[in-house]
Amino acid sequence: MRSGGADKEELRILLGRDGECDFVGGGDAVTVGSKDFTESIVLGQITMQVLKAHGAAVVDKTNIKGSVTTRQALTSGDISMYWDYTGTAWINYLKHTTPIPDSAQQFQAVKDEDLAKNKIVWLDPAPMNNTYAFAVRKDAADQLHVKTMSDIARLAQTDPSKATFCLESEFSTRDDGWPGVKKAYNINVPDSNVKMLDTGVIYSETGKGQTCTFGEVFTTDGRISSLKLAVMEDDKHFFPSYNAALTIPQDINSKYPKVAEIMAPITKKLTTEALQKINGRVDVDGLTAAEAATEWLKSESVFK
Repeated sequence: MRSGGADKEELRILLGRDGECDFVGGGDAVTVGSKDFTESIVLGQITMQVLKAHGAAVVDKTNIKGSVTTRQALTSGDISMYWDYTGTAWINYLKHTTPIPDSAQQFQAVKDEDLAKNKIVWLDPAPMNNTYAFAVRKDAADQLHVKTMSDIARLAQTDPSKATFCLESEFSTRDDGWPGVKKAYNINVPDSNVKMLDTGVIYSETGKGQTCTFGEVFTTDGRISSLKLAVMEDDKHFFPSYNAALTIPQDINSKYPKVAEIMAPITKKLTTEALQKINGRVDVDGLTAAEAATEWLKSESVFK
């Protein structure tokens, strides 16, 4: 199998175009970035393939390490656009401590404030919600009688040896991550109960149930189903909504007004279930992000 997705000429054929260019914005290339995890890279690949099919010259700068670094790449002009999440922006960029429970209100608040303060435009949000969660093997969940985060807190009190956690390093320090979770649910465990691992390793180790009982996961990750993990209910609604949207500096959005129009119908199709399947094609089935993006665009009849 080819290592990448369809090339530019193939994309235009798949989209049913006969050589015309309808991408308005001049001859400069747009640079598409992403963070360094599967879903973000997939969203970047979807964006690049759709824009290329509409005649845009596109530079690939996906797979930038970390949220803060990727955001800085956008605000500094190193990249033209990338997909980000409302919860991340509200808590980490705009420095609020309390999320807005209604996802539509949360998006509007992020959109308005980020434009006013930072001149960053948020295009239409996808219906997907890639929020944080904790997962455990389904058989272990039954044995330990845990279904909610409050159940985990009780387990930490009654049997601390079973309340062990695998976390990413970024999650371990974020206000909407481990420090906030511990405070909200009053989870008290020794530092030795917490292991720092890379994202992919967290899923595999949680599936084994040896290094840790509970793993930090993303709710749109395809490995949750394949590894037969049970996601714990956030019964105190601690985690913000993480609806994804393409973010673009205001000057670039004005220069390339066609982006919003081109991407709007694609964005509507990006549900939580859709992303679980696409992510699973990469993390479980071994496709590249570019291949998974092309496959999904074909399945949705975006590409013929």
